[in-house]
Amino acid sequence: MNRSTSPSKDPDILASMQALRRAAKRALELGRQTGTPVYVLKRGKIVDIAGRRDDRRASSK
Repeated sequence: MNRSTSPSKDPDILASMQALRRAAKRALELGRQTGTPVYVLKRGKIVDIAGRRDDRRASSK
């Protein structure tokens, strides 16, 4: 993202990152509840994060 431009005044654009985070959190919850894989790209590899119980601890090691 080019940070040299002025920020948008559009409220939808300003709130889009929060909306994406909520959607990702809900997708992970649903994947865990239903046993459905939730794939993301981490360090150049596609991984299923729904199979992990605590993603923060696993990524900090």
